[in-house]
Amino acid sequence: MSLLPPHHFIGRLPAAVTRLRRLPRLQIGIRSTSSASAVAESHREFPAKHDLPPPSTISRLSHLQREDPKPFSYFLTDTFRRQHTYLRISVTERCNLRCTYCMPALGVPLSPPSHLLTTPEIVYLSSLFVSEGVNKIRLTGGEPTVRSDILPLMRSIGSLKSQGLKELCITSNGLALRTKLDAMLEAGLTGVNLSLDTLDPTRFEVLTRRRGWEKIWRCFERLVEVNRLGAGIKVKLNTVVMRGINESEMLDFVELGRERDVEVRFIEYMPFQGNKWERGKVVGYREMLETVRARYPGFYQEQGREGETSKTWQVPGFKGKVGFITSMTENFCAGCNRLRITSDGNLKVCLFGNAEVNLRDLMRSANAGEPIEEEAMEAVKRVEMERAPGLRNAEMLGRSERERELLEVIGAAVKRKKARHAGMGELENMENRPMILIGG
Repeated sequence: MSLLPPHHFIGRLPAAVTRLRRLPRLQIGIRSTSSASAVAESHREFPAKHDLPPPSTISRLSHLQREDPKPFSYFLTDTFRRQHTYLRISVTERCNLRCTYCMPALGVPLSPPSHLLTTPEIVYLSSLFVSEGVNKIRLTGGEPTVRSDILPLMRSIGSLKSQGLKELCITSNGLALRTKLDAMLEAGLTGVNLSLDTLDPTRFEVLTRRRGWEKIWRCFERLVEVNRLGAGIKVKLNTVVMRGINESEMLDFVELGRERDVEVRFIEYMPFQGNKWERGKVVGYREMLETVRARYPGFYQEQGREGETSKTWQVPGFKGKVGFITSMTENFCAGCNRLRITSDGNLKVCLFGNAEVNLRDLMRSANAGEPIEEEAMEAVKRVEMERAPGLRNAEMLGRSERERELLEVIGAAVKRKKARHAGMGELENMENRPMILIGG
């Protein structure tokens, strides 16, 4: 077994000891054949166990820790040195709209309820990722507001701010968000991406196969209002631009930012299973940019932040901004810091990749393969506490053996992440889930 280089331990051990008091003590057993094979594969990717340095080294490292921040998680760093600090979790497959670019016309087969992650399981995974360095979590769907316990779930995840979480965001179509917004703000909500592809109520019905544009507009205005009152949340309006459908509305969307502190983001139309994507419907970044520049000659680009998905531009004198998400024509893979967990518990390291790793079954092996609800979670924690006195030293540094096995599987998947995703000409021919089953 190869050992980690000494510099890997610099700053980690004292921080791990500190984390011991706050981390969940859930054991994640691995007993199924498929899960065991995934772990075996992770053992080939990198060291499975991290041996402790000698006591003298610990003493020196303790001194260094007082001056240097801890290194970023080995498990969440890929082979291109991208550090994954952003986790997107789909909390439901259900949606109250039927957007043409997201869901096939005949809908999608929904997973049995027992196949979906429970609230305790989502909170556990959130805590695990935050303890490894994730500082931003976004809840997606489906439509996350249709989940019956979305508010308790957000309160639980919001409590992770004491462990290092900085942002708790949600992506929503806005139909049911307005009535829940105040409670979400109390739970720690810091950002909302509101999906709206047209300002025309009639066209909205064609695009979504449902009514409800007025409710979404009232939600948008409420988001602007709470920010005026000092809520301080990031409000972004996501618009998928499709040729022959809504590209003529781009300038109307830009105008929304004249007096409103929002970022309107134009998204290139992307191919997913069942959405009848056509290359001719794609309005590329450069074409969209020229459309806006023709109306606003002073339109200029702002310096981007690390890991940002959109290219951000500004119209002089406007309160809001304009962003472009250019997955199809100018990918931003080099700075990607995002991971995704689907509602049925699979980890996706790339939106366009079809490789997935099942985290759900690894967790549930500690509960005989059954969904872990609150009572079962407490029972598993009690078992963990009872065996705590017998844990080896490495495990006492904040991780049980099975927690480490889960991280190893996550780390192996992250290490397999490619430098960039495929482009047009390839993506449309690749197998992938419908967008609604990935999480927007």
